[in-house]
Amino acid sequence: MPLEPIIGRSMSRPAPTDPESLAAMANVRAMLSFIGENPDREGLIDTPKRVVHAMREHFIGYTMDPADELARTFSEIEGYDQMVLLSGIDVHSHCEHHMVPFVGKAHVAYIPDGKVVGLSKLAKVVEIYSKRLQVQEKLTAQIANAIQTHLQPLGAAVVIQARHFCMCYRGVRQPHAWTTTSKLTGIFLEDPATRSEFLRLISIGQGPASGW
Repeated sequence: MPLEPIIGRSMSRPAPTDPESLAAMANVRAMLSFIGENPDREGLIDTPKRVVHAMREHFIGYTMDPADELARTFSEIEGYDQMVLLSGIDVHSHCEHHMVPFVGKAHVAYIPDGKVVGLSKLAKVVEIYSKRLQVQEKLTAQIANAIQTHLQPLGAAVVIQARHFCMCYRGVRQPHAWTTTSKLTGIFLEDPATRSEFLRLISIGQGPASGW
């Protein structure tokens, strides 16, 4: 069954009846039993349905193509050839190793070579790749490579800073640890001055912003 956006729908929506969803809900019931719960108790009766709906929302990125978001560009930019930076983009994703969340911020920049894209499209590309099972390194590279491939700028740069719940609350239990990853292409990789300007603008040396 194709996934579809469900944000904003009523929580009273009926349980799905297609075979794939029914099988998924049965698996959730089995997982509840596995952890020692009673899936038939009052508070858990609707949990399998809720989990299936939540999974569709968490992983909606599999049904979306970043190329569609980056297809419409604008060339009437008065010769603008300096950095375009969108910083502080919220990242909510799930680790592909444990299927638990990691959350943080993404900073995305590119230097146009004759065409620009709407700023919201940069945030959308981050969202699309985030709404899939991920590792942070791959997520960072996918965002930068999509911008480089579809916009063909002079260069692209992506930095992501995130906290991984698989490290915070299990395993090594390091709740204050942050992971920073970067992917640079073109002029950001080749020119130290451009790279330094990008890092300065996102204040990477100060670490994750307080209050995240």
